[in-house]
Amino acid sequence: MKYTQLGRTGLKVSRLVLGTMNFGPQTDEPTSHGILDAALDAGLNFVDTANVYGWGENKGRTEEILGTWFAQGGGRREKTVLATKVYGSMSREGETWPNEDRLSALNIRRAVEASLKRLQTDHIDLYQFHHIDRRTPFEEIWQAVDVLIQQGKVLYAGSSNFPGYKIAQANETAARRGTLGLVSEQCLYNLAERRAEMEVLPAAQEYGLGVIPWSPLHGGLLGGVIKKEVEGGRRASGRSAEALANTAVRAQVQAYEDLLDKHGLEPGETALAWLLTRPGVTGPIVGPRTAEQLESALRALELELGEEVLAGLDDIFPGPGPSPEAFAW
Repeated sequence: MKYTQLGRTGLKVSRLVLGTMNFGPQTDEPTSHGILDAALDAGLNFVDTANVYGWGENKGRTEEILGTWFAQGGGRREKTVLATKVYGSMSREGETWPNEDRLSALNIRRAVEASLKRLQTDHIDLYQFHHIDRRTPFEEIWQAVDVLIQQGKVLYAGSSNFPGYKIAQANETAARRGTLGLVSEQCLYNLAERRAEMEVLPAAQEYGLGVIPWSPLHGGLLGGVIKKEVEGGRRASGRSAEALANTAVRAQVQAYEDLLDKHGLEPGETALAWLLTRPGVTGPIVGPRTAEQLESALRALELELGEEVLAGLDDIFPGPGPSPEAFAW
């Protein structure tokens, strides 16, 4: 396993992040525990979740699955850098009540306590704001987080789905308070969706945040979806199917798969390996539903992409260019 520092911190994390969103809704508890054990055995020490995972009437279920895994002992919790998130409503349908979502000091306090209970741990290593809260000032957010850090319940704070200006606003406010501020940003970033390069990645690098891309295969679109369709009759579904209905997108994905076939490369592994070459990227989040999918993701760590392949990928999926030159002179 390869490790790196998380942004400007001294924390060492694996260059792949194990995403757990499928644990519960698509992957049962025993299989989830097996994937977690396999990841830890491979040296993958960075695990990401969120309080809302499990979804619907089962919000919190994913954290519970992690909690029962930690409870097995064997150094599982001690070896894991645990990241979870706060923002989304934890109210059940028909039970909506004020102050059960967003980033008020009250909700942050309640959400942390609930997550700690589900996770069966006494602290969260990286507590992430799942979205920006346009109603709550960062002074209030940082006051709440600072108390949690002083109590030892949270070690670091990160953001997710933040635009560049909010990263700047958050960390300038933290600097005025004399605190560390955000140390990571979890954003949508992959070959097919490179808008983060315009503002989010530069802001993250400027403020010393590690970048944790989610959806590295863009909902399966970059995982060899056309090849699977042709060879196995397995048709794309969900976001991939919607995207492939666009003729231009389908031609782009076909060119991508043809390029990799020419070089003997697997699409999913290549998409992950490409992210690992990007400046400022700590590690992409992989969300395996099976042990086999985890094994495929781990192979990306050993994949070296040559200049010809990297240039070809840029030709097929060109980035937006730097800001402001991408939209001004």
